[in-house]
Amino acid sequence: MNFDTPITIAPTTRGARPPRASFRARRVKPGSPLTAHGEPLLWLTGGALVVALAMIIGLLGLVLYQGFDTFWPLPLIEVKTSDGSVYLGELSRGETFTPQEKFFEGLPGDAAKRARAEMADGDGRLHRRLLRTGNYDLTHTHFHWIDDCQIIGEGRPEWGLVIERLSWGRFYGIPVAYVEDGQEVARGAAQAWAKYHEFHAAARRRWRERVSLEKHTLGAISQQKYAAWLELKEAELDSGKNSPQSAAAQQTVHQIEHEAAKATAEVLSKIDALKAENARQQLKLQTADGKEILIELDEIVRAYPANQVSWMGKLAVYLSRWGEFVWDDPREANSEGGVFPAIFGTVTMTLLMSLAVAPLGVLAALYLREYAQSGPFVGMIRIAINNLAGVPSIVFGVFGLGFFCYVLGASIDQLFFRAALASNVPTFGTGGVLWASLTLALLTLPVVIITTEEALAAVPSSMRQGSYACGASKWQTIQRIVLPRALPGIMTGMILAMARGAGEVAPIMLVGAVKLAPELPVDGVFPFLHAQRSFMHLGFHLFDLGFQSSNSEAAKPMVYTTTLLLIGIIAFLNIAAVWLRARLRRKFIASHF
Repeated sequence: MNFDTPITIAPTTRGARPPRASFRARRVKPGSPLTAHGEPLLWLTGGALVVALAMIIGLLGLVLYQGFDTFWPLPLIEVKTSDGSVYLGELSRGETFTPQEKFFEGLPGDAAKRARAEMADGDGRLHRRLLRTGNYDLTHTHFHWIDDCQIIGEGRPEWGLVIERLSWGRFYGIPVAYVEDGQEVARGAAQAWAKYHEFHAAARRRWRERVSLEKHTLGAISQQKYAAWLELKEAELDSGKNSPQSAAAQQTVHQIEHEAAKATAEVLSKIDALKAENARQQLKLQTADGKEILIELDEIVRAYPANQVSWMGKLAVYLSRWGEFVWDDPREANSEGGVFPAIFGTVTMTLLMSLAVAPLGVLAALYLREYAQSGPFVGMIRIAINNLAGVPSIVFGVFGLGFFCYVLGASIDQLFFRAALASNVPTFGTGGVLWASLTLALLTLPVVIITTEEALAAVPSSMRQGSYACGASKWQTIQRIVLPRALPGIMTGMILAMARGAGEVAPIMLVGAVKLAPELPVDGVFPFLHAQRSFMHLGFHLFDLGFQSSNSEAAKPMVYTTTLLLIGIIAFLNIAAVWLRARLRRKFIASHF
């Protein structure tokens, strides 16, 4: 190189930018396909999002509308038909139908003429209404279809009462008199209604006291007798029937039975007194067709004159029905009353499932991600986990029934509950909330493992290297660096597991969920948590209402309400988990780099 050659530097302007390479915009040729422009894919993805949102919002809107509308009180309608019948009830719904020619043969002359005129004006179709007439103990039906062409009179009686009873469903009638000790002490609708208001609250308090004595006090006495009887059977199995241990146990049983008989007699005496006091007071009502019936006050859960209630009165009835639905036990084949046992069972099962699946899933994911060496065996384990996530849930239910109930539960009974097993009364060898929780833990375990592995892999490797450089061991690094920063992702897996587990029905039908179980898994009797007991579940309650109810029309609104409640519980559990995840993320966000 010749260093004597002068170098010429082109003058530049202060602040001028260096020259930029010019790029020509790429144009799509006129004959190119439409997909080359990119717009079809944009519209396709955007349209799919809109359709998905519309489906979700539509479903939730339907559930919200139907669910919140279920308990709103409706006016009472009295309908007179051309065949001389009179119906009193609440309007459930209406529909149009196309009648056959034989439909007109059973109609009186005027009704047939009105029907043909309505068909001429209504494009060959007739309208009819479904009236909830109640009074099942008298009519053996809850609803009546009434054709508009047969109606000759319609009105709203001023003193029409809606009475919700403990049994036989709703009753619709007019108050006639108030009866005390078999004598009418008040005659007329207004006077009878005033007497009802005066004494109904006290009658219901006596009824609740009686139910508490029957359910809790007598139940505790029976539980004490059963425990003593089991100890006797244990002594006979261990030492023989003629052994001193069996004789001592037998003496204890006699003593407990004597004390229990005395306590039972006292409780039964109180129960009889409460029944007798409530039987003194009755409300006499008259149905739309003139029949009279007496209803004891303690049998009436709620009553109100539907056509006199103001908007605030309707709101009070509405809120009272919601309170009953959330806190009371079901009645009338689950179509009325509350679902508190199902709520309690759903929450208990979900929490037990979470306590079981969280440590198992996290520990398994930790080993696979942090300790296990990549190889064919670990690869097969990951494939198996991914395949388990797609196994139908009923398969897990069959496995839970076979392993947990028939193998593990039977072994526990053989070791610790031999007396009950010898009497053909299995304790853990049948379905219960514990086995249902473990079955759902297995069902949701793959989801937790997969999401936990992804959360662990998302922690930057530089953090691990920095921890090792400071002298920390592998477990110290996992405990203090990796796990805290992976907790938000782990919580995401738990949220998904809780949402799926709380809504599953098929597995728990085999391992513990039943149609009716008023006794909760938790009570005041030692050991307080009875994990072997069967339980109610909101999902199974939905299935029972929708497909096994004897009163399908009355159960239909309850399906939406129960669905709304189940969605609300799952949303509450998920929101709590999301709130915890957000707190964890804010706590460790400053440490990410």
